Amino acid sequence: MKSGGSLSIWFFIGISLAFNGAVICAAGIYELMYPPVNQVVLYNLHANVWWGAVLLVLGLFFSLRFSPARERARMAGNS
Repeated sequence: MKSGGSLSIWFFIGISLAFNGAVICAAGIYELMYPPVNQVVLYNLHANVWWGAVLLVLGLFFSLRFSPARERARMAGNS
C-alpha cells in the first residue's frame, strides 16, 4: 500500500451534499405526488425539490472534481 497519499476533504463534502440533496429532492417529489392536507403558505414553490436538486448537482460536481481516481491520474501525468 502506498503511503503518503491524501484525499481531499471536498470529495467527502461532495458525497455528503449529493446524498442529502437526493434525500431532500426525493421527499419533495413524494410530496408533489401526495400533497399534505394542511399545506404551508409557500407550498406551491416546491422549495425542497429545487434545493434538493441544487444540492445534488453541487455534490456531484464536488465528488467528481475531487475524486481520488482523478487526482491519481493527475499525479501520474506529472511524473
